[in-house]
Amino acid sequence: PKEPRVSTTDCDARVMKMADGGFRPAFNAQLAVDTQTMIITGVDITNSGSDMNQMLPMHEQHEQRYARVPAQWLTDGGFAKHEQIEQLTARATCVFAPVPAPKDQQRDRYVALRGDSEAVAQWRKRMGTQEAKQIYKERAASIECTNAHLRNRGLQRLNVRGLAKARAVLLWHALAHNLKRMLALDFPLAV
Repeated sequence: PKEPRVSTTDCDARVMKMADGGFRPAFNAQLAVDTQTMIITGVDITNSGSDMNQMLPMHEQHEQRYARVPAQWLTDGGFAKHEQIEQLTARATCVFAPVPAPKDQQRDRYVALRGDSEAVAQWRKRMGTQEAKQIYKERAASIECTNAHLRNRGLQRLNVRGLAKARAVLLWHALAHNLKRMLALDFPLAV
């Protein structure tokens, strides 16, 4: 087994691989964004370097917060864990996430594999349609744009220690972002 990577300055942080190829102590921030309004609807932060197990907890957060589940769930490929696709499908949510490229380049990624559950087989087939590809394009215009807005407003680095404080900083950024979006969309603000 590999030796665990931990931070020497923050016991909650984990050493993670960064986009620049380096390794640094970090947290993994998760955001859910409404594609129509670009309002952040869910926030979470973990010390797991992988997104693979994060789709279901965010979905559960939505169910608890809004007392209903979204009809559609748009996410990137890092979240596409088969068990979580099955669970969201069982909760009446249609998942839109890219199907990974197969190792065998001759195999069609959108055709069900032997052993796929019905939910996973439907997901593979759905993601091969033009409609799903159009829906998936909304991801760049919503969550990626929201991430860029947060970075432009200073969410580059969390200058706090501990998961609780990091979550608080992320929540403050989400709140400020949502207030700016509400003003831009001319939402009626109650006093």
